Amino acid sequence: MDGNRLYDFETEIYERLRGKLSRIGGENDFIARITNVAKSVDPTCSSEDIKKVIDDAKDFSPIEKYIVDEDIEDVMVNNTSNVFIYKSGYGYIEATEKVNSKKDLALLVSKLNMYATTAVSNSNISDVHLPNGSRANIVDSPLGADITIRNFKNKALSVIDLINRGEFGYSIGGRLWLYAEGLRIRPANILVGGMPASGKTTLLNAMFSFFRPETRVIVIEETYELNTETQDNCVRLETSPDMNTEDLVKNALRMRPDIMIIGEARGEEAKDMMTAMNIGKISMSTIHASTARDIITRLEHTPMNIEKDIIPLIDALIVISQVTEDRKQVRRITQVSEISGIETQVLLSDLYTYDYKTRRSSEMLPSVTYRDTLARLTGYPPSEIVLEERRRAKILERLNSLGMRDMKKINEFCRDYYDNSEGALKKIGLEGIGTLPW
Repeated sequence: MDGNRLYDFETEIYERLRGKLSRIGGENDFIARITNVAKSVDPTCSSEDIKKVIDDAKDFSPIEKYIVDEDIEDVMVNNTSNVFIYKSGYGYIEATEKVNSKKDLALLVSKLNMYATTAVSNSNISDVHLPNGSRANIVDSPLGADITIRNFKNKALSVIDLINRGEFGYSIGGRLWLYAEGLRIRPANILVGGMPASGKTTLLNAMFSFFRPETRVIVIEETYELNTETQDNCVRLETSPDMNTEDLVKNALRMRPDIMIIGEARGEEAKDMMTAMNIGKISMSTIHASTARDIITRLEHTPMNIEKDIIPLIDALIVISQVTEDRKQVRRITQVSEISGIETQVLLSDLYTYDYKTRRSSEMLPSVTYRDTLARLTGYPPSEIVLEERRRAKILERLNSLGMRDMKKINEFCRDYYDNSEGALKKIGLEGIGTLPW
């Protein structure tokens, strides 16, 4: 086929496959689907023509190299005007490449739309879940489509990775471990707040390393983002036009979860999340808010409308933000608070804060409310729980020095620690720091 005919041939195939490849079963399925559609479009097409279409369907030029670069968080195609990328530690950078014509832009959109999910039904708006896990949002406009791609990291960042990036210190890492595992008895109900692209989901994901192996986890997301590979007894649910987040949260309560993870709380599902907490199911979620007090305000007002009296079911509020240090955009945990009761408003105990003016963080204060909850449920004195948290901070520091930094290795150590804490500590040369009387 000549160039123009091949373009029309490809475009017709891609349009017929719109939304059909979001659940493909691998390379062979991909090839079979394109081959079948190609033959239905033009029964006379050659195997060479089909191979050209297959090869071109995998090529997202001129942005291909940015989609596979894990240092790049977002790729933004502003129709044919320009392309911008958001690079970790640097912020926005204009790319040297751009889409040269509306014809090329339309072809790129057609390729991406083969992986469109059904989350957005409007034909002028598409949500796309690419095979590598990256997410794309496409909006049509008079100037041509505008594409925003959130890159997916094949290797999820661990708590130690985040510590090494300076997002928080070992003391907060030890606290997160305690919150996520709860001394076998009672993990914490947690909301992670922050503005868009602040790192909320990354932080929540990092805590998966600390979950006990027997814990049954139900994950509910609008688009799959969390990396759950460390958890064996885990169910992943994704919303659709027929099942919104609220429906899935209600149904999850019938699936016997120990921990329910909601990708983002933003509406009516927040009430069902609080119901889950009220019947003893641990819940964790992200929420758009810039401070712990903002989180409370959002919960109390439309569309969540949570009654003030039940907000103290939440144990911990963690806020993560993008801040500027040394002229670079970096992420930092800027607040850790626990809910300590109700008077005229919900009372917050700020255990850690970040000073935006001095660019310095406060010392991590001991937990009070959650510590006392664990003391009551476990029978350990509060002082022992504080010591265990500090012990876990030391463990993370030692794991880092030993090069045991990724989520799987941290999770493997945690499993050993839960099974035989003394033996696990001996393996890493910390046998002298003591253990709880499990």
